Amino acid sequence: MFCGYRAQRFRAWGCHVHGYTVLDVGVQGLGVLGMRVQGLCVQVTEMQNIWVQDFGCQQGPFHPDAIQGSPEALMEKDINGCQDGAKTEPSARLGTEGTETQLDDFVGPHPDYNEEEEEQKYFRRKRLGVIKNVVAASLAGTLTYSVYLGLLEMQLILHYDETYREVKYSNIRLEDIDRKVLMGINVTPVAALLYTPILIRFFGTKWAMFLAIGIYALFVSSNYWERYYTLVPSAVAIGMVIVPLWASMGTYIMRMAQKYYEYINYKEEQEKEKQRAPRDACNAYVIIFQTIFYSCFHLSFVCAQMPMVFFLNNYLYQLNHTLFAVRHCGTLSHGTLPGFNKTVLQSLPRSVNLIIVESALMAAAFLAMLVVLVLCGAAYRPMEEIDMRSIGWGNIFQLPFKHMRDYRLRHLFPLFIYSGFEVLFVCTGFSLNYGVCALGLERLAYLLMAYGFSASVCSSLALCMLRLRRHIPLLAGALIHAVLLVTLFCWAPEPRYLAQAPLLYSIAALWGTGSALNKTGISILLGMLYKKKERQDFIFTIYHWWQALAIFAVYLWSGLPMKAKLSIMLLTLVVAVGTYLWMERKVAWNMEVRLPRIPRPRHKTRGYRYLEDNSDETGSDGDGDKEDDDRHPTEATREDELPKEDGELLG
Repeated sequence: MFCGYRAQRFRAWGCHVHGYTVLDVGVQGLGVLGMRVQGLCVQVTEMQNIWVQDFGCQQGPFHPDAIQGSPEALMEKDINGCQDGAKTEPSARLGTEGTETQLDDFVGPHPDYNEEEEEQKYFRRKRLGVIKNVVAASLAGTLTYSVYLGLLEMQLILHYDETYREVKYSNIRLEDIDRKVLMGINVTPVAALLYTPILIRFFGTKWAMFLAIGIYALFVSSNYWERYYTLVPSAVAIGMVIVPLWASMGTYIMRMAQKYYEYINYKEEQEKEKQRAPRDACNAYVIIFQTIFYSCFHLSFVCAQMPMVFFLNNYLYQLNHTLFAVRHCGTLSHGTLPGFNKTVLQSLPRSVNLIIVESALMAAAFLAMLVVLVLCGAAYRPMEEIDMRSIGWGNIFQLPFKHMRDYRLRHLFPLFIYSGFEVLFVCTGFSLNYGVCALGLERLAYLLMAYGFSASVCSSLALCMLRLRRHIPLLAGALIHAVLLVTLFCWAPEPRYLAQAPLLYSIAALWGTGSALNKTGISILLGMLYKKKERQDFIFTIYHWWQALAIFAVYLWSGLPMKAKLSIMLLTLVVAVGTYLWMERKVAWNMEVRLPRIPRPRHKTRGYRYLEDNSDETGSDGDGDKEDDDRHPTEATREDELPKEDGELLG
């Protein structure tokens, strides 16, 4: 009997004889075309296992006309064939076993396949991908800030020169435009808390970074045609994306640390997938990745000086000309370097050379965009991002304000403010009223490069948090800045006196050390306190928003005496250290925190579908509806045990 096997159809007749099932099957396409199988008898057990009792093959072309007679006759014939086959000699059984072995080799796993080794290779690739993401994001942030800072510095110096303004742009009042550009950059971020979380949740962390870097590139392109309607709108756009850029960067680095922990401990998660990870499990990776980011970021202060070093310094007057009318420096000065000469360029740069420099900066900005686009992977899985958006835009708008009720965050506000004070002070107050006043404008770039190199190298000191308690780097940075602030308060360098250069470079380097410990320590601290992925973008938004407010305050106080500026900074630093230590004390006492409840995702019936087991829902990793990782044992263990008003306000 023959049965033709095809891709989508086969026939088999069978009967039970003495506990056997007789299957008569004609097979085509299994290595020998036209194979003819007679008397194929298999025994059917309760476990549905089959074994071949007799297998006789005749090779030859398959002819459907060879099937003659009724099915009943054919079945009887094959029953007899099966009974006869049961009495065959053992050599037939050996042939059957050989065929079964060949089939197992064909459909079974490869003999050289090692599942554990392949799993290790897979997660090794995942870890390398995370490291690639961290390095790419750090490089993109460095390029972006160096382009922005370098272009702004070069344009402000050029526009300050009276001859440059009169010869090239006599009718557009560049000095007034520069004031409005600075106002747009410094004032606009005040409103960033209202839209930054919505922007990050709407576009996603990676695409928010890409969009913000694109706005920075737009700011560079506006300088090709310097007019009011190009410079001021681009400056306002820059101000709008300052907080979203750095908030999304901080969130991205934090998520990469958590992912790396998951990939390096995948075996433990497989064995204990229903158990929560131990507290502070991924802190080591948070410390390492934030250190890598800030080590790269602080190099932006070095890269930003390239236009000055290789281009603009060739056109500047020496200090005897630019500082001729300057009488007081440092703590005795008022405002921004009074008496500084209005003519700082001994010859005007050609427009072609300016276009070449701006094109190089534009290329760097585009390179930063490409790095984010091509090399940076997503921070969240697609379903996680959908869940984070689906809690409702109203809740997303409210949650940054509600997170401020957490005592830990409130106690860190002065530290956030001081972090904004000190970075702008070193770029304006110290660099101009101390550095330029004593050494001349031509050495401004080298002063800021000393600061940047020191900050980049000393960011690695934050790695001591792997062994020491987390407050030590922060307090060390605060102590360094406190000593420097007192020194600057008591010291007024002599104008045009180059012998003071070593002391000024040392102060710049020490200030960079304090800045590195301050900024790296704050980001690590936030990563340790707030590990839940649904809260991280809100926390980093609040941090960078307070920094932006502090930078706006520094912009407003630019006309104050230097002693007043230093006194405000020193007072802020003392308050910041005191509130931070009080916060750590409360945490040590396991005081209950007041965090708003993150609403559950609102699943839509259209637009996307979830898997049947909801495996991609927020919380499927074990952290959705459970207690926050940053809570203490004495705190509420469920979200609905939080104060009643939290639930009522969120509806």
